[in-house]
Amino acid sequence: MTETQSLTLFNSLTRQLEPFQPVHEGEARVYSCGPTVYNYPHIGNMRAYVFADILGRTLSHKGYKLTHVINITDVGHLTDDADAGEDKMEKMARTQAQSIWDIAAHYTQAYWADIKALNIRQPAKWSIATDYVPQMIEFAEKIAPTHCYELESGLYFDVSTVSDYGRLARAVTDEGEGRIEAVAGKRNAADFAIWRKTPSGETRQMEWDSPWGKGAPGWHLECSVMSGDLLGFPFDIHTGGIDHREIHHPNEIAQNQAFCCTNGLDVAANSGAKVWMHNNFLVERSGKMSKSSGEFLRLQLLIDKGYHPLGYRMMCLQAHYRSELEFSWEGLAAALVRLKRMIIVIERLGDVEPGDAGHPKLAPMLETFEKAVGEDLNTAVALTALEDVLAAKKVDPGAKRAVIEAMDAVLGLDLFGTSRADLRLRPKAAEITEAEIEGVLVQRKEARVQKDFAISDALRDALAAKGVDVMDGDPLGWEWKLG
Repeated sequence: MTETQSLTLFNSLTRQLEPFQPVHEGEARVYSCGPTVYNYPHIGNMRAYVFADILGRTLSHKGYKLTHVINITDVGHLTDDADAGEDKMEKMARTQAQSIWDIAAHYTQAYWADIKALNIRQPAKWSIATDYVPQMIEFAEKIAPTHCYELESGLYFDVSTVSDYGRLARAVTDEGEGRIEAVAGKRNAADFAIWRKTPSGETRQMEWDSPWGKGAPGWHLECSVMSGDLLGFPFDIHTGGIDHREIHHPNEIAQNQAFCCTNGLDVAANSGAKVWMHNNFLVERSGKMSKSSGEFLRLQLLIDKGYHPLGYRMMCLQAHYRSELEFSWEGLAAALVRLKRMIIVIERLGDVEPGDAGHPKLAPMLETFEKAVGEDLNTAVALTALEDVLAAKKVDPGAKRAVIEAMDAVLGLDLFGTSRADLRLRPKAAEITEAEIEGVLVQRKEARVQKDFAISDALRDALAAKGVDVMDGDPLGWEWKLG
């Protein structure tokens, strides 16, 4: 690879930037922790998949043959990530008085709809947890004799049997503090369930026979089994939200060590993946990110308020994936305006065919872009390089289109497949119809021809009062601004 083709990524396990060196020459194998399909995903959840999509697109752009797997958790994830409480799926099925299978199907489809709306590429495989239960039992049988013990409630993993437990989270590893018996019967406070037995006298909607009794697999076991089965240990990159860095992923790593070896994590590949990557939180100050808040911030709410989903994608790209991103309606509106300005330029290019991307005037911008995405996916800088190309004057249109297409293949804003009209979504709360808007604009145009600017301004203000923003000189004439 040349310098502009190099790729450096931040490894959460080592807390260092590292050059990407694939396990298999020319390939990139990536596993992303997917959703637990007990409810609609909120936009903070979806930031993780925008990030994983950018990673995958960058790997493809750099010439690697990408195999990306995202799992669907439809069993085993408890209401407390620290391995306590009840199964989220069972709880929602009971609350909704529906079959757990129907709950899983409904929310899986809703998640996939959000994936499509955000222009996130399809992975090579959607791995459904319940399809892999036999493999999970086999995995647990292999590691149980050396690394697990059985309690009345199930089979538990003893974290003291592997080296460097908790290194990913930078957890306390002192022997004295690591052996606190916080739960009756558990050897260590951090020990976690590999298999949960169905309590005596109860029947779960999802349960299977196992050597440890009828029950269901633990959430952490599912990801170890599916990633190893589909990608092989060690694979290249494991991604997830930063919340997974503290409990879920350290537990996965412990299981992977037990399955493959018991060696320490000074060699990152012993964790099951060479690189662990985590996106930071989306922060929303009003508390509406939580699914327990009722009308929480899901993608459909943004659409209902008139914001195109690609505006949210733009908002995500404006911040580095390892930085916190604060959500606000004003920030979303600004991101959408930025996207609209890009598409205005694209539409002015017309249907010109892509030409030679090697135009000397565009070369520095392309180099800036390549360096930005190659240095730990710096999409914020990559966006400015794209805007510089869009603004470039006296450049062959075919060359310009070729460079923009190459950049957009990484950023995924669908610049050539989306029109300004597509971005103009009608807010659900809007009372005025589009026909009424167009009628007022005709009156306003006549007033301006007559140079009656008082009436023109009054008509504009009347539209603004109903959430319609009139932009003189814009071919579309108006935009919604309800928020």
